[in-house]
Amino acid sequence: MSDESDEDVEETAADAEAEAADAEAEEGSPESEAADAEAESEETEGLQDDDFVRIDYTARTVEGDQLVDTTDPEVAEEEGVADQGTFEPRVIVLGSGHLFESVEDAIVGGEPGDSGSVTISAEEAFGEYDEERVRTVSADKIDEDDRYPGARVQIDGEQGVLETIVGGRARVDFNHPLAGEDIEYDFEILGEVTDQLERARGLLGMFLDMELEMHLETDEVEETRVEQPDEDGEASETPQADDEAVDAEPETVTEEVEKLTLYVESTPQLSMNQQWMMQKAQIAQEVIDKSDIDRIIVQEVLDGSGGMMGGMGGMMGGMGGGGPGGEDVDEADIEAALEEADIDADEIAEEL
Repeated sequence: MSDESDEDVEETAADAEAEAADAEAEEGSPESEAADAEAESEETEGLQDDDFVRIDYTARTVEGDQLVDTTDPEVAEEEGVADQGTFEPRVIVLGSGHLFESVEDAIVGGEPGDSGSVTISAEEAFGEYDEERVRTVSADKIDEDDRYPGARVQIDGEQGVLETIVGGRARVDFNHPLAGEDIEYDFEILGEVTDQLERARGLLGMFLDMELEMHLETDEVEETRVEQPDEDGEASETPQADDEAVDAEPETVTEEVEKLTLYVESTPQLSMNQQWMMQKAQIAQEVIDKSDIDRIIVQEVLDGSGGMMGGMGGMMGGMGGGGPGGEDVDEADIEAALEEADIDADEIAEEL
């Protein structure tokens, strides 16, 4: 190969290196960084997953215009369901499955004041209608008071609608009542919720469909933890000290820590709420995780109208015992209940 050819190769390589250096310098320049930040800001503009938003919505079936759900009290009144719950704007957390995914997707990126309409397919809503879920069962499995067409029945843990009953056989449809129906959601974004108490209040209201009195307090609470002996320390000067370190027992340490506590006033309606009775732990955990609070205490208000023992009876009855037909309440349960209600057992004994 000639010297001239070698020079051309060297020049080409040098040019490539220079272009790469220029590109790298441009990429790290303030102008480049600003452009990247602007692009990223555009991508995340508006409401995003994990944001709390307050919305109004009304959902109806596309075919038949049947009301499925609403937050509008006027709509509820028109449809004759105003007495079947609380109708007011709802607080949801985007990305948490509190609404159908298509509705949440339409809200993400939006701003307070925006509104829209989304059609939810039957598959995403309540499922396609499945003929195999219409089955014949023994009429003995149905309460006598529910043996009529259209009755909602529960058989072997499944909810269904009784279609026909002939002799000792009943035909029951176990599909969801709205299976096979496309749903149209009309919504309006009322605002973003940033206040911690309002977030917790909104979540509990969404889960339980009821209004509750509640407040936040920061409490000093004793917390106990177990500290393991340090096994990574440097070797001591004597073998005896090393042996003692190996044989060291875990140490229990008690300290005062601050806990952000949500205090919720217990009511008879809360005690009888089906969602609360069936999913108390899951609901509480969701509120704690999403609202960034440490714990929830449900308090029974003792105003003296029923006397101290009346208040205790209600408290224990809520635990599932303490009366005829109830389960036995052992000493540990009673002490836990007294502690939760902030009642001193020794003071009660002195009064008695």
